[in-house]
Amino acid sequence: MAQYENYMPYAGTDTLEITNTLFRKVYQFMALGLIITSITAYLTAASPAMIRFFYGSRAPLIIAAVVEIGLVLYLGMAINKISAQTALILFLLYSFVNGLTCSILLLVYTQASIYQAFFTAAGMFGVMSIYGLYTKRDLTGMGSFLIMGLFGIIIASLINLFMRSSGMELVISIMGIIIFMGLTAYDTAKIKQLSMTVNGADSSALTKIAVIGALQLYLDFINLFIYLLKIFGKRRD
Repeated sequence: MAQYENYMPYAGTDTLEITNTLFRKVYQFMALGLIITSITAYLTAASPAMIRFFYGSRAPLIIAAVVEIGLVLYLGMAINKISAQTALILFLLYSFVNGLTCSILLLVYTQASIYQAFFTAAGMFGVMSIYGLYTKRDLTGMGSFLIMGLFGIIIASLINLFMRSSGMELVISIMGIIIFMGLTAYDTAKIKQLSMTVNGADSSALTKIAVIGALQLYLDFINLFIYLLKIFGKRRD
């Protein structure tokens, strides 16, 4: 969301109304993204043909992962140049592709474990998002620390691909939960700050910020869910 940091504070008197409108859009877009991801993952895991296509070789998953990374990077860099409608479509496309890659979770873990991890993640996400929305503290410094921690667990995860250490995987998962809980609060607070920089009459700018905000919180929630599942999830026999 750095693309919006140069906006000047909006001097209107309806700042609270703008903030409320923005967050309604953010959570609506995020919920829509999660629904698309869930339905796509379920339909993919339920189709033998799709399972053979995606997990018969590494190529489809690698392509899907590259597309996901490309969509996130493009949205972040081009958000000021593309229309609000295009930004939303790209976010929903990302949610669809992520559903394809997340389908593996439905094949590896039991249904009860997935439900447990999902609702636990939802509760933790809700608490931290509320904290980020209403806290009076400046979370900017915490954000820098969390980003450093995020890079740390990415590097550790890459190393563990070769080490295959269950103990290291547990530590990475615990750190992942802590980091994405913190990022949920940080990203929510950042969205709130951005709501004070936009004219409420500029619906396009409001929607663009909502899309970027929804993407950030969507990623926080998905990663929180996955790390919880890695720790507490029961694998299928």
